[in-house]
Amino acid sequence: MLLIYEIRFECLFLNKIYNVEVQGKIKVLGDVKTYGDNGFRKRELVVITEEQYPQHLLIEFIQDRCELLDSFKIGDNVKISINLRGREWENPEGEIKYFNSIHGWRIENNQSVEKDVIPSPDESGGFEENSGEENEVEDDLPF
Repeated sequence: MLLIYEIRFECLFLNKIYNVEVQGKIKVLGDVKTYGDNGFRKRELVVITEEQYPQHLLIEFIQDRCELLDSFKIGDNVKISINLRGREWENPEGEIKYFNSIHGWRIENNQSVEKDVIPSPDESGGFEENSGEENEVEDDLPF
């Protein structure tokens, strides 16, 4: 079985480090978009995990991390290191809302994502038939 998600939690003294990696195939690779007067930049991609119930995950690369996606294309198998971000927002009516986002900070080609394939008998050579009696084993079992 192919492991799609690898989640590691490490605790160093009082600081917590959460390192999450996602593996899958790039479905959508967006362009860099700039927002606001301060030049905030964001680039999004969608990765499809390869598991029994594939997930379509939108991952954001922000600021200087946008250039990490330049060498990738749709259809590439990748492994992405991500941070999970959550925030609270209060709307004008005073209602509290919560939002989550996934920020990528590293991406690499991952050829090991390809599914394991059992070779056909033609490719593996299969079994050889032995019709000769010279290799016959003497059966000394009482039944």
